[in-house]
Amino acid sequence: MEDESRVRRKRKKRKKKSLWKKILIAFLVVSLIIVGAGAFVAWRVYSDVQSSTEEMYEEAGHEQIRTNPVVVDDGEEPFSVLLMGIDTGDLGREYQGRSDTMMLMTVNPNTKKTTIVSIPRDTYTEIVGNGTMDKINHAYAFGGTAMALNTVQNLFDIPVDYFVSVNMEGLQQIVDSIGGVDITPQLTFEQGGYSFVEGQTTHMDGNTALEYSRMRHEDPNGDYGRQERQRAVVEATIKKMASVESVMNYRGVLDSLSANMQTNMSFDDMVDAFTKYNSAIGTIDQEQLSGTGEKQDGVYYEFISEEEVQRVSNILKEELELN
Repeated sequence: MEDESRVRRKRKKRKKKSLWKKILIAFLVVSLIIVGAGAFVAWRVYSDVQSSTEEMYEEAGHEQIRTNPVVVDDGEEPFSVLLMGIDTGDLGREYQGRSDTMMLMTVNPNTKKTTIVSIPRDTYTEIVGNGTMDKINHAYAFGGTAMALNTVQNLFDIPVDYFVSVNMEGLQQIVDSIGGVDITPQLTFEQGGYSFVEGQTTHMDGNTALEYSRMRHEDPNGDYGRQERQRAVVEATIKKMASVESVMNYRGVLDSLSANMQTNMSFDDMVDAFTKYNSAIGTIDQEQLSGTGEKQDGVYYEFISEEEVQRVSNILKEELELN
């Protein structure tokens, strides 16, 4: 009897050991599957982002006026980006287009601040490489990205490191891809069948945001009011794109960007800017280059005083730590 009891106890111990061994093996297998799936997902995201950024990449071709090109991989050097909204794709246009929206942005990781300067599209200035004085938005029409960058560099006497151009139709798709943006209008008006109420925060899809940023004839501040609304849309879009919600929907965001955006930022530059300069997006200062609208030879221009150009130039140089 004692021998039988001893045998039964040994069998129970072996069964317990066998059960725990099976549980341990199952746990390890599940863990390996989860880790493997996570690694695959991470690889797929990395691969998708890299592929999309390669589609968006375009050489700037402008004059490099920095003695040493900016290096973003250490996350310490401020850099500048010219944001251009091209009217190709707006209202059915398919030609080369003009940069009807121009914003010069500086990103400084040391001050943890991003500064966005709006440049009036009718600004009368030298079109570098064309040998003429004309509206600044014609630089893109005459010579594409390179001429636009060279003209802005000449105007403010600063280097422009990167550019991002988006066609106006693309703005709508990008805003839709991130699930829309929340904006509080500073003016009550109607545009394109939409009503906007001053002080009433509105969730805008792509088409709504496009109409909101397009109106200028009813704005008491004219094109300056339009530029202020454009900056609001750009700021809201930048912040939303950096959100967890947009990261989770990365595929839709990438599709809209690759189809509508060009930039000379490489994949590595984008990764560094997103991971190492993220703190600078928290504070966004907005500046407006202002002048006086007048007609010359029957054509409307925005004439900017030397003092105003110098004021804005000083702000940009300080943020780029060039002083």
